[in-house]
Formats: sequence, structure tokens, C-alpha cells
Amino acid sequence: MTNLRCNEQIRLSPIRLIDEQGEQRGVVETAEALRMAREVGLDLVEVSPNERPPVCKIMDYGKHKYLLSKKQKHKHHEQKMKEVRIRPKTDPHDRQIKLQHAREFLTRGDKVQFTMIFKGRERFHQEIGQESFNEIAAGLADVGKVERDAKMLGRKMTMIMIPLKVPTPGKPKAAKSADGKSDSKPKASKSTKKRAEDGAPMESAAPDHLAPAASSPSTTPAGS
Repeated sequence: MTNLRCNEQIRLSPIRLIDEQGEQRGVVETAEALRMAREVGLDLVEVSPNERPPVCKIMDYGKHKYLLSKKQKHKHHEQKMKEVRIRPKTDPHDRQIKLQHAREFLTRGDKVQFTMIFKGRERFHQEIGQESFNEIAAGLADVGKVERDAKMLGRKMTMIMIPLKVPTPGKPKAAKSADGKSDSKPKASKSTKKRAEDGAPMESAAPDHLAPAASSPSTTPAGS
């Protein structure tokens, strides 16, 4: 119902009209229904085009489309309940596969109900199920948390886990002074610290153009 004909797009006449209050107004000419819609500042929308005569309603079509799209968006993010079934004697390899499926469900944002079915004398060893569920919860602690602890219902033990939202750690920021500049200072070298501790005077490097030129040995002309 997102692309309905409205106002002048409605070609058939007469129509069956529903007013802005939801009241049935019977069969009226399309031009008359359009005039009534304009009087109240709304639109005439063809809501059931396959009916004869077609059913039209006076409404705010823009608001109608907005609410419909919002509802559809919410539906896409609707959380689902997934079930993972295991047995007290499930093979370790098969259990890992089932846990991987549970991890995918939790990462996707769905709840997961773990169900362990006991048969025969297995019912007298419920501690096996409790230990298994504790291991499952610990193994999936990075993506989910237990919403409902393990509970025995008849021959079944169930536990429900929900997704865990982990905040993304931010990068630490350098402290700033009052003028907005970084408060970090250049660190002194180890040799500079050592000289300061020994009480030796600090030396400053002279620029290259002020450094004294190295004296060269005097040369005596040959034959003197």
C-alpha cells in the first residue's frame, strides 16, 4: 500500500467513500469526494482499487506513507527467538557446530533458547545439563549473556541467552591546556638527564656557521 493512487490520479467514478473520521459515506462521484477532501486539507486515497466501485478514503497520505515505512523498518529489526537443541550425550564435534550456529544468531541480534532433552534414566542426571549450559554460557560470553537460567520443564531443560552489546573502545586523547594546545612536552634524552643529575653544565650545540674552523698544519715549500 505504499504506491496508491490519490487525488487526480483516481480515474474511476463513482467510488465508495470513507471520510477522515472512518465513517462510511456511501457511493459518491469522485469529483465530489475530492472536493470534500480538499475542504479539510487532506487527500483522497484509493485504498481498495480492485473493488467495484473502488474504495477511497480521505486521509493525510504523506503521514500514512511515513507511518507505513516506519513500521516496515521496525519489522526488519524485530528480534527473533532461535532454538538450539542438544542432548546430554551429544558428540563434542556436533556440539561445537551447534554453538557456532548460536554464536551467529547472537551476533545477528537474535535470542537463543538452548534445549536439552532427557530420555529414560537421563532425567535423574540433571547435573549434566546444568554443567553443559554453564560451559555454553561461558563459551559465548563475548557475544551474549544469560537472560534466563537453566530450568527443568518436564523432560526438557532450557536456558535463554540474549545478545551482548559491546561498546567500541575509543582512542585515548591527549590532554589539552587552557589555550586548546596539546599539553605534551618533548622528553629529555637519557644522556641529558644523567648530566643534570651529576651537576655537569649543560652544553648547547653551536650552529655550524659559528663553529671554529679546524686548524690545518703549516706546510713548508719544497726546497726551502
